[in-house]
Amino acid sequence: MPRSDPRKMTHRTLPACKRIALIAHDDKKEEMLEWTARWQALLAKHELTGTGTTATRVAQHLGLPVAAMMSGPLGGDQQIGTLITEQKLDLLIFFWDPFSPQPHDPDIKALLRLAALWNIPVACNATSADFIISSPYLDQDCQIAIPDVEDWMAKRSTGNA
Repeated sequence: MPRSDPRKMTHRTLPACKRIALIAHDDKKEEMLEWTARWQALLAKHELTGTGTTATRVAQHLGLPVAAMMSGPLGGDQQIGTLITEQKLDLLIFFWDPFSPQPHDPDIKALLRLAALWNIPVACNATSADFIISSPYLDQDCQIAIPDVEDWMAKRSTGNA
């Protein structure tokens, strides 16, 4: 018999103006620039952030404001993860390179874990990013299920978490 999931969920609304993080590993930065140029008009309607060089290059390439966090290996992935846990991020576009090991792989795994935990849509390549960015939900409010932190904290304080 399958075990039921004891986690209680609640909901939050992703706003019509999405907060989108853009991250690309070194060998994927040109692909990210091409992708953002293709979707520039749509991206201009949303709030963009990204890690170090990716944010800087996208901002210069498109002439759009992109808030820059630190470089991924210097903690930028963790900064993006913080935005997720604070419910200040709605989409993650992360072009990662499956052929190149990264010195900050544990940070990347933690970032992707947080995105999964907090039910944030994630694209890991141009095709999945195309599907997300062309979704009818992009330009409208939409509800997503997220962990009920208050319930989790209450269970933890009583030793039931």
